[in-house]
Amino acid sequence: MSTITINDLASNDLANLELSPADMQAMGNLVVARSVAHIAALEDNPILGDYTGIEALCRSLREDVPEHGTALEALLGPLFDEWIPRTFGAPHPGYMAYIPGGGVYPAALADFIADATNRYTGVWQTAPALVQLEANALDWLRDWMQFPSTARGLFTTGGSMAMFNAIACAREKMLGDDIRSGTIYVSSQTHHCVVKAAKLAGIAYDRVRVIDVDADFRMRADALERAIAADRAVGLKPFMVFSTAGTTNTGAVDPINAIADIAAREALWHHVDGAYGGFFHMVPELRSLLSGLSRADSLTLDPHKGMFMPYGTGALLVRDGEALRALHSSTAGYLPENQSEFYDPAQYGPDLSRGFPGLRIWLTLKFYGAARYRAALAEKRELAMWAGNEVARIPGIVMDAAPQLSLFAFHLESLALDTLDAQNAATRALMDRVTARGQVMLTGATVGDRFLGRVCVLSFRTRREQMETCVRQLAEESAALLAEADVAG
Repeated sequence: MSTITINDLASNDLANLELSPADMQAMGNLVVARSVAHIAALEDNPILGDYTGIEALCRSLREDVPEHGTALEALLGPLFDEWIPRTFGAPHPGYMAYIPGGGVYPAALADFIADATNRYTGVWQTAPALVQLEANALDWLRDWMQFPSTARGLFTTGGSMAMFNAIACAREKMLGDDIRSGTIYVSSQTHHCVVKAAKLAGIAYDRVRVIDVDADFRMRADALERAIAADRAVGLKPFMVFSTAGTTNTGAVDPINAIADIAAREALWHHVDGAYGGFFHMVPELRSLLSGLSRADSLTLDPHKGMFMPYGTGALLVRDGEALRALHSSTAGYLPENQSEFYDPAQYGPDLSRGFPGLRIWLTLKFYGAARYRAALAEKRELAMWAGNEVARIPGIVMDAAPQLSLFAFHLESLALDTLDAQNAATRALMDRVTARGQVMLTGATVGDRFLGRVCVLSFRTRREQMETCVRQLAEESAALLAEADVAG
């Protein structure tokens, strides 16, 4: 096969960027072959690439815009052989760091289709059938979360943008023009994107109330009630409270029902952050773990977590779909008239120019079916429960947060590790040593003054084999660290 360059293809007409069908097929074959080979080799390669000299590498990559084209093979070579490997191995079966994603292959094909066909889906009239597919995908999410038929939503680039739209919607409906007097309520374990999104939506930092958590890292309902009363007493307007369906640090699920009761009694907008844990609600047997989620006024979901989609797939559902439409609905002389029968993305979100983000969810669910998704999610929780029980038995491990969904947190201690600093250092070392072995990647989180090790099971590629490896390596490295501490002591 000949080398493909834009110079060869358009040497006689620099303005011509079109490629022949044969050339496009050949280029596609190259990319698919490289991508499939990369995925097939994931488990055989280290989970964390070599970061030695990474700063120098990044400096060497700085360059001026190229004046002439380069052969595709020459571009794919360093991309797949040098640069992609020197990253966190998020698609690896042993990736249990942060909140894993995965990136199911049908979604990658959907993105290719969406980009190659390049249809505009900002308004319904431009691509009616395609927009309906996206509406179907949103309705499937709505039904899994047991939201009413009045709910509407939108796909976003992630939980942060979904949160921003939720806060803006609540602010518009609950405060109108009186933004400065409004207060919102989060727990000390609420994801940091909430405060950032609130600021973008006009809610200043001094109007954000941080509520204490209990021993299980869940928001304290009694403390929430006191904070609301205190703000009302000085003339402020409490308008929004946030529950978390699985915190990033420890996997804790807030008492969503109790918070929903308070929100209803106090006339607050109740938002549930289900970016990590919300999709467990699609498994009927696990819905009791997230009791109260379906009562939310709005809900953040991250399909790039619980649905194993590629990064950059977020979603927002709003119980009162008309409230979301009231925030975003607009028109212009050059646009078709707004219509109300069919879902119209630009009327429910900030983007007018947009691609086709819903295709990756629609195509993947049509390909696999919901039953396989339910089975996969149920398996992840079962694996986390098994691993949590096994890790709790390891000498020196103290379980700080048992798995409620599929994440658990712990620290290392012993008589020789007799200070918090020593325990924190040992726990950090435990995460680093297991990760350095190349089969499992773990990260931790600082909660208060304590550093916690974390295991999060949410990659579709993580199965029993990887969990057994994780438990075994945690046991081996814990024993080594405790032995070293005893000698040093």
